[in-house]
Amino acid sequence: MKEVISMSTKETERISVMEDLLAKRIKQKHVAQKLGISARQVRRILKRYKQEKSKGLVHKSRGRVGNRAIPQEEQERIVTLIRKRYTDFGPTFALEKLREYHGINRSDETIRKIMIAADIWKPKQRKDMDIHPYRERKSCVGEMVQLDGSPHDWFEGRRPPCTLVAFIDDATSAIKDGAFVDYEGTSTLFDSTEHYLLLYGKPLALYVDKHSTFRVNRQATIEEELKDQQTRSQFGRAMDDFSVTLIFAHSPQAKGRVERLFETLQDRLIKEMRLAGISTKEEGTKFFREVYIPKHNAKFAVSAREPADMHRSLLASDDLSRIFTMQSKRKVTKDLIVQYKNTRYQLMPPTGYFYTLRGTTVVVEEDRKGNIVIRYKELIIPTTIAVQKIHKEESSQTVSSKEFKEDRVRIPGWDHPWRQARRLAIELAKQHHERENGVTVLTQNGGNDNVPIISSV
Repeated sequence: MKEVISMSTKETERISVMEDLLAKRIKQKHVAQKLGISARQVRRILKRYKQEKSKGLVHKSRGRVGNRAIPQEEQERIVTLIRKRYTDFGPTFALEKLREYHGINRSDETIRKIMIAADIWKPKQRKDMDIHPYRERKSCVGEMVQLDGSPHDWFEGRRPPCTLVAFIDDATSAIKDGAFVDYEGTSTLFDSTEHYLLLYGKPLALYVDKHSTFRVNRQATIEEELKDQQTRSQFGRAMDDFSVTLIFAHSPQAKGRVERLFETLQDRLIKEMRLAGISTKEEGTKFFREVYIPKHNAKFAVSAREPADMHRSLLASDDLSRIFTMQSKRKVTKDLIVQYKNTRYQLMPPTGYFYTLRGTTVVVEEDRKGNIVIRYKELIIPTTIAVQKIHKEESSQTVSSKEFKEDRVRIPGWDHPWRQARRLAIELAKQHHERENGVTVLTQNGGNDNVPIISSV
């Protein structure tokens, strides 16, 4: 039985070189230069080639198990644990959990190869990315904070899908705060931003997208253009009261840090909450703030270029309960009536304000609990409800011809062309009858009717 020798392309090329060296058609120094090895190594290879022929050119380590190879039993245990508990985890995240809960300490590349060999993980193909201009990080903490919300099935069906609102510092990529809310709206952002301000203070700027909560997406009116004013959303007005600049991103790639953060959270945070058995928004928010954020920042956050913290402390004049309200301007009627949300409020001002308030503009403030307050130049005006829920008369809807039944009889109107033709035929018959009886008939056309004028001969 012939022996099969496994050789590489590099080793097979050495056969002809060794034959030329044995036949003295080439010198050792030329062989060393040709193979890229030393002359001493050429003599060792030649000695083995004389003794074993082609087999002597095969590397001695081929087919041997490496000294650092993972035992087969440990590989099987890793595969079993991953299939049982971490089947949808990535290699790096799976390694963290194996190290944390099972005491397995291997490199992430080793776990990746084991998962690929076991058909648990498929290597990702590198995509052709669009090139966007690079924007350098801000130099200080609090100089710019990126704010965004991500609607997703964060609890994997254990409760309805919701939105995660997150604040990430641009200088360090550290998550500063976040909360699970039902939707990304004005009231929910008021709650999340209030919690952030109480923790850290006021940042210099917030980097947001062009969502209608942050910006009024309509063309300015003529009056606004003449006054050089831009209509603000309720959230934008609140940030102006805090002297926090809103910067609007023109594309998702512009605020890439918070976008990439949500990609990471949709992988890691979801699985962390699954392992912790969390299934409510309140538990998720507490877990995110107290447990996940410190672990995430310890792993992914970087140091700022400058040690200064640009957050500003809240002032005594920063009344959060008043600033975080829905504020609308309304005009007062002569009867001191203010209309807001289909409800008419009767103003009951103190003495001396009855004639002052007529025709003026007041501010209606509605807090997050639905309480209404009307202010005139910082003065709260007492009110009573005059008429609640004003119902507007709905215009009659035009019924489509497709809604009529096929067997329904429709009587044509008096001005229908069918009736006009019939009336004209009747008049012509009358004229013919009168001529035969010696009566002259004069016809006058008026509008759509033929009116006969009869005179005797």
